Amino acid sequence: MRGQKHYITHKTMLRKTLAIAVVAAATMALSVGAFACTGIMLKSADGHTVMARTIEWAGNDNHNRYVVVPRGHCWTSLTPDSSEGRIFSGKYGYVGFAVEQAEFIVEGLNEKGLSAGLFYFPGYGEYEPFCPENKNSNIADLQLVSYILGSCATVDEVIAEIGKIHIHNVYPGASTAHWRFAEPGGRQVVLEIINRKCVFYENELGVLTNSPSLDWHLTNLNNYVNLTSGAVSEGKAGRLSLKSLGGGSGFHGIPGDFTPPSRFVRAAFFQSTAPVLKTSEETVFQAFHLLNNFDLPIGAQTNEGVTPPDMPSATQFTSATDLSEKKIYIKTMYNSHIRCVDLNRINFSKCKFINELLDPQRKEPVEPLFRH
Repeated sequence: MRGQKHYITHKTMLRKTLAIAVVAAATMALSVGAFACTGIMLKSADGHTVMARTIEWAGNDNHNRYVVVPRGHCWTSLTPDSSEGRIFSGKYGYVGFAVEQAEFIVEGLNEKGLSAGLFYFPGYGEYEPFCPENKNSNIADLQLVSYILGSCATVDEVIAEIGKIHIHNVYPGASTAHWRFAEPGGRQVVLEIINRKCVFYENELGVLTNSPSLDWHLTNLNNYVNLTSGAVSEGKAGRLSLKSLGGGSGFHGIPGDFTPPSRFVRAAFFQSTAPVLKTSEETVFQAFHLLNNFDLPIGAQTNEGVTPPDMPSATQFTSATDLSEKKIYIKTMYNSHIRCVDLNRINFSKCKFINELLDPQRKEPVEPLFRH
């Protein structure tokens, strides 16, 4: 990205304690009503896959951070009863963007080009109850992205690995999540845990938002079969000639609110009408432009009489991942400068574990975070 690309330098930072992490999980659970995520997938003419998404949280600044995890790094799985969870490590290194704590990676990419992301899924998912006797196979939902990125190289490996583990809430009563996993060739699957059973969908469309389930969203698209790109042709009302008032009238009636079904419809049509660009770098820029349509202004999700939080936007960050080139890009509500982490420049067998705030200055513009 000409004039906009900077790369990460390696620094170290102490991990947060388990107790603080559990408190952060509680905070996330209480704020679930303010969560909204929109994901899309684009292909470039040279065959590369770009996964992009937003993450919204209108309750407060969730202290987004970037995390670099070397091969063999050990995590402790968090438990809802604060008992000692399993210790797990990965054979692959990865880079992720996390909320509140390094453990809570919501979007990431590993050195094999596998992409993983967490999207909130309130009201429809149901995990199996936490069972201490399954200690050696238990994984907290907010740590599943970390676990998969460290363990798997392909979507088939993801599906097989999910069959070996038990996924549970970190915090009792918290919302459930659903996840998307994708590999460089463009195959994407979505995992939802419904009635305590893991369900995988082959997501050929590539769009994902929040509740209800993915199959419901795909069926709901049939309600908008009339939508088309461009302008509609002239019409008649009796002897009165009717003409379009402007370009894009073929999208008249597309839902414009912030609910997951409406965002899913908009994302599906914006994605499907976007031209296929020559290179993955151009496609990354295109993904950011498409997702600009989903930025949520502060106040729009705040009830009347409630003071909005003091931050620039409910869209806390937008990311785009080039799976083939193994690069992950991000811009944040505090810094609209697009920054890039090139995994090819990281030696995951020797690098240090990194856990740092994305926007430590809390002002815009900030100094570019990633540089040579």
